[in-house]
Amino acid sequence: MSIEHAQIHSPEGNLQGGEPSWRPLPPAAGGDVVVQHDPAPRTPHLRVRRDRGYTVLEFAGEIDIAAAAEIAPHLDSATAGDCPHVVIDLTGVEFFDCSGLRLLYRARSRTLDRKGRLHLVCTHPLTLRMLRLTGLSRLLPPHPTVEAALGCPEAASGMV
Repeated sequence: MSIEHAQIHSPEGNLQGGEPSWRPLPPAAGGDVVVQHDPAPRTPHLRVRRDRGYTVLEFAGEIDIAAAAEIAPHLDSATAGDCPHVVIDLTGVEFFDCSGLRLLYRARSRTLDRKGRLHLVCTHPLTLRMLRLTGLSRLLPPHPTVEAALGCPEAASGMV
């Protein structure tokens, strides 16, 4: 079974497809709609946050096939919709195999298909070497910090 077809469930329901990650609540005083967001992902390999209009996905620990299966639905959610703006931060990664590369390539493809922006942050020498050897560093040039990625005016993906 591929990562794209794995079904990940939580007590709140299916995290891949299905229900949206938000749901409107009854209107508050004055007619405003209150939006409630589901809690952050429950995985030791991923932290998701918003910064300056970007969804920042901070990968952590060992990114192998098991971690990739946990991360994939959240990555798909971040790259859904029109013109997604995403930063993938690999600074907390200790190990990164081909499953991680597959996640990056999938995020890049989904972002390009939706006319969005995707930036990568990576400083780990072995991960940088893997990105160079596979050619992914040309398609998704890594930035040294999240700050540098957020300050980049143009999309780093799709420039080749």
